[in-house]
Amino acid sequence: MEAVPAMALSLILGYSLGAIPTGALVARAHGVDLTTHGSRRTGATNVLRTLGPRAAMLVFAGDFAKGVAAVLVARMLSDGAPWPQVVANAAAVLGHSFSPFLGWRGGRGVVTAMGGLAVLWPQAALLSVIFGSMTVAATRYVSLGSMIGALAGGLSLIAFAVSAGQGPAYLAYGLLVPLFLVLSHRDNIERILSGTERKLGEKA
Repeated sequence: MEAVPAMALSLILGYSLGAIPTGALVARAHGVDLTTHGSRRTGATNVLRTLGPRAAMLVFAGDFAKGVAAVLVARMLSDGAPWPQVVANAAAVLGHSFSPFLGWRGGRGVVTAMGGLAVLWPQAALLSVIFGSMTVAATRYVSLGSMIGALAGGLSLIAFAVSAGQGPAYLAYGLLVPLFLVLSHRDNIERILSGTERKLGEKA
């Protein structure tokens, strides 16, 4: 498929996959409207606080799979060209965060971005998980771990891409997607600074 149609189709399919409201569907199966509980987000962290670890694991897997599927579909459509793949995952993150099925609300997109990064550049995804997990273990702030993990993944992707002589697609992704993920945590940053952010294990 030619570059422009592949990009456009990757954008549409990526957004459509990301917009599937995994967390809201799991919560609805438990008789809960997740948009009225806790942070009112539909990601795995709010599910953990609201419904417990089993439901959170299911949501995590679903959100991760959306990112993986978006990149794999784009890869098949474009014969492995990088731009459609990074566009597809970025679109999936936007779809997850602004789902039309939830009135343009959703989660913060970290897990969906991680799923796509695991396909785009597995080493960068691994470093993202390591740094994010270390931050959560040290501070018990999942939000801070998510931001540190996103930044570590983005910087790692840029470093790997530059060292491998890859094109600008990975550089753009490594800059823009982590920036979006950090900005999506603006309210968490305010609560961390004020000392009111919930820590891991605290119920909604």
